[in-house]
Amino acid sequence: MSTLEDLEKQIIGLSKTDMEKFRAWFFKLDGMAWDEQIESDMQTGKLDALAKLALKEHQNGHTKEMQYYS
Repeated sequence: MSTLEDLEKQIIGLSKTDMEKFRAWFFKLDGMAWDEQIESDMQTGKLDALAKLALKEHQNGHTKEMQYYS
């Protein structure tokens, strides 16, 4: 059995309280990884083409102001 399979079984066996704690921890960890990836992509120019396209669309009037609801 692989380490991943062992982890899956352990996670499935968590109590409701521990599952909530695990979910919160993992969500934070995953968010940090996402932030690091976006930062890396920005620094290496991987998002430049998308940014230019977005600005062009905005300049051509193809965007609208976001609505915020509270």
